[in-house]
Amino acid sequence: MAIATTMRPLVSLALPEKGVTRLATQLFLAIVGTLLLTVSAKTKVVLGPVDISMQTLAVLLIAAAFGLRLGVATLLLYMAEGAMGFPVFQGTPEKGLGIAYMLGSTGGYLAGFVVMAAIVGWAADRGWDRNPVKLLGAMLVAEVIMMAMGFAWLAQLIGPEKAWQFGVMPFVVGDLIKVALAASLVPAVWSLLPKRG
Repeated sequence: MAIATTMRPLVSLALPEKGVTRLATQLFLAIVGTLLLTVSAKTKVVLGPVDISMQTLAVLLIAAAFGLRLGVATLLLYMAEGAMGFPVFQGTPEKGLGIAYMLGSTGGYLAGFVVMAAIVGWAADRGWDRNPVKLLGAMLVAEVIMMAMGFAWLAQLIGPEKAWQFGVMPFVVGDLIKVALAASLVPAVWSLLPKRG
């Protein structure tokens, strides 16, 4: 008996089955996703080298709702917009634009967001987005990896002690709350939808 390894993520309910319309819908969703990421990045509390924003929550929700392919594509489109100089990141334009900004203090976190989207999107494609415990586990793994990437990058710029003090510790509680919220919201949406055969 074969076991299915993929299920359809939440956004698949809104996608046409095939063709140009499906591609156009996916492109539209990716653009909307980058707008959500931009707004979430600009919703921030200034703390120092790296500020607290709602962006982690946005990345988790996009990845869980979009799945691996569309989730990662959305994050890569967002990174491309930033690399081209659009002020989509948290500290833009006041702290620079484009590649120069991306190589600054938040560079590791930005790369970590793509990895985070891949992990959570992979889990969603396997139906973990319907189970809050499984989704929480995937999101915690994604969070730890994203923070580790951000810490490693920041440590190269300001040293490990300051990177831990300013780039990790202030975010632990807030990010855990965001992970718990995202891991609850997506399964809750699934539970409200009519059961499909």
